[in-house]
Amino acid sequence: MHRPSGPARLSLLYAVVFTEIGIAMPFMPLWLDGLGLDARVIGLLLALPIATRIVATAPLMSLLDRGLGPRRLILLGSLALSLTYALMPGAAGIGWPLLAGLIVLNAVAGAPLVPCIDYLTLAAVRRDARLVYARIRMAGSIAFLLANLAGGFLLSALGGQLAVPLLLTGLALAAGIVAWRSRSVVALPQVPAGAVRPRLPLTLWLCIGAAAAIQASHGAIYGFGSIYWTSQGISPVWVGALWATGVLAEIALFAGITALPASWRSPVRLLTLGAGASILRAVGMYLLGDHLAALVPLQCLHGLTFGATQLGAMAAVSAFAPEGARGRAQGTLSAVNASISVGATLVSGLAYRAGGPLAFLVMAPLAACGLGLALAAGRAKGGDVGDGSSTVMST
Repeated sequence: MHRPSGPARLSLLYAVVFTEIGIAMPFMPLWLDGLGLDARVIGLLLALPIATRIVATAPLMSLLDRGLGPRRLILLGSLALSLTYALMPGAAGIGWPLLAGLIVLNAVAGAPLVPCIDYLTLAAVRRDARLVYARIRMAGSIAFLLANLAGGFLLSALGGQLAVPLLLTGLALAAGIVAWRSRSVVALPQVPAGAVRPRLPLTLWLCIGAAAAIQASHGAIYGFGSIYWTSQGISPVWVGALWATGVLAEIALFAGITALPASWRSPVRLLTLGAGASILRAVGMYLLGDHLAALVPLQCLHGLTFGATQLGAMAAVSAFAPEGARGRAQGTLSAVNASISVGATLVSGLAYRAGGPLAFLVMAPLAACGLGLALAAGRAKGGDVGDGSSTVMST
């Protein structure tokens, strides 16, 4: 029987995990609402996974630097994820505090999955110059889009309050099976016993801060984009099409990244592109967010605001994180992303309540902060902005 190659298995891991995320993100809130819970309780239950990831991701990813294999962490996390999803309906019947505890355990289990796959993919790309991180990671974006589009139909067909957690249980189990079957997906360097843990360099810290600020500037559009558009008379069908446009732009960048000149595929250049596009998108949403003709190109900017920023962050980790600290670097990036995103979401909520589209404009200074940090990374000692292009976006 033919076994898929390492890159194909990494793509499959991305696809399965992002299918689960693509179902959980839009439909878990609906499942919680269907339980008849108070809105304040639902808000608490939705905030718990974000807070948990802030605390749990970096320590879990640091285990990789101590010798725990990323495939094993994905396998254990997926199995724990499936168990907690399976137990949620029963816990909900007993009371929301028990459900809250399961949601925290679920978030701990899921926290290292995407960072671990990124870790494996970056390791594969560093060892084979023919591989391209963006094209492997693209499978996750495609799966997320398809899950968004097909999830509603699938859950309607399954019916009932058990459909969401049971479907997520099956997807988490599928991720565990793929991880178990991917024993030889990539050879990883061995960390010597008792080795001193190296520090993360200043250049990497600046890139992490830049990426987190830029990604957090999505807080207003993620939280209130659909609400604002529908309040301006834009139909739900068009709202769905606008979100699909953003993800398609992201996929297009991942597919065509190698067409860019090599100098534009470096960590700092990619982060700078993402920051500039985020500022333009924030201002554009404030001025023209109620005009459908303007929203299509504004959503196309998602390819840069998210896609270029993601690629720049991964290029920075690959180029600047020292051996023995790559797992910690990956976990730190995820934790800082989550931390700043929480604050940005809270601020955008207050701004939206005060002035509607003002919420989008207040994201512009955050993106500008990301731009400043990216430029500072380019000037930092040892921050050769060309270092990452050949390892992450090579052909």
